[in-house]
Amino acid sequence: MITLSIIKADTGGFVGHTAVHPDMIAEARHRVEHMVDSELLIDGHVASCGDDMSLIMTHQHGPDARLIHSFAWDTFQATTHIAQRLGLYGAGQDLLSDAFSGNLRGMGPGYAELEFEERPSEPVICFLADKTEPGAWNLPLYKMFADPFNTAGLVIDAKMHAGFEFEVYDLFEEKRIFFDCPADLYDLLMFIGAPARYVVHGVRSKTLDQTAAATSTQRLSLIAGKYVGKDDPVMIVRCQSGLPAVGEALEPFSFSFTVGGAMRGSHHAPLMPVSAEDSHPARFDGPPRVVALGFQVHEGRLIGPRDLFADPSFDEARRQANHAMDYLRRHGPFEPHRLPLEDLEYTTMPQLAARLADRWSPMTTALAEQEAPITP
Repeated sequence: MITLSIIKADTGGFVGHTAVHPDMIAEARHRVEHMVDSELLIDGHVASCGDDMSLIMTHQHGPDARLIHSFAWDTFQATTHIAQRLGLYGAGQDLLSDAFSGNLRGMGPGYAELEFEERPSEPVICFLADKTEPGAWNLPLYKMFADPFNTAGLVIDAKMHAGFEFEVYDLFEEKRIFFDCPADLYDLLMFIGAPARYVVHGVRSKTLDQTAAATSTQRLSLIAGKYVGKDDPVMIVRCQSGLPAVGEALEPFSFSFTVGGAMRGSHHAPLMPVSAEDSHPARFDGPPRVVALGFQVHEGRLIGPRDLFADPSFDEARRQANHAMDYLRRHGPFEPHRLPLEDLEYTTMPQLAARLADRWSPMTTALAEQEAPITP
């Protein structure tokens, strides 16, 4: 069995929240190469999207492995030291604990991991996003694995015809539920249409009895109890041979759908599919970006990547994202550009509400004062 892990963190932005400094990338690559040489990893690749660094690794230790998570933690600590030395913005901001404690759950870094028996040809896509939240994957995963208007294989491919099982997390109450699609399709949509709370964690093929997709579901604000940056999720999607074709997995991103994120993590903005070279959002911390890195996994080795959104066929989606960003920005601090108040509870909203609390009075009192008879 092979485990493919993407572990990501923001350990310092260059400049502001826009990119990862080359020295930090170089340090992470050096450490990954050393772990490949020492055979902890079969292979590894270091990538970035915006100010987030991702360690893409293959190994045989399984998900949530202490050795792999500890290595990632140590690497992020090392890149934090570089960020501090260079005076980069938000050095170590995703590292919410002082010491490693077995695995990265609840410690800040996000991760998606998928264990599978390698097929003769194993194409996978690693999606990396910046300036958005885990629920950003809900719509594309629905399109990939449940919408025949996107994925022709659901109709044409006998191995896909039975459908897929979706595992959905309730991030607020820490519960999960499984939806058997297409039978539970409408029930699934009721929940994942609220991506700030309900997030698709994984998708499994019913015919192949294999996991097809895995996502990171960590909400930094829910872990830290305050706003410490957006979650910037990652996702792994396996393709072909009873699973969506590469083109079917990419097709949902031809529409720049709206996600929560952008400036201070407090706005709605369009998700723009871009090449790795263009994955550094600067305008109002947006539009939020998504990168698709394609690999062939062979004997655990990562053959690639191919920069799959470096393709002119996504030019229209990018143009659409810029137009949508112009439209939403003109709303300024008003909804729907700004997130609703319940989604701002980890920003300055609680302090503001506390400061103004004694200035609110019951409406019934005000109405009674207005209606009181005038004394001559």
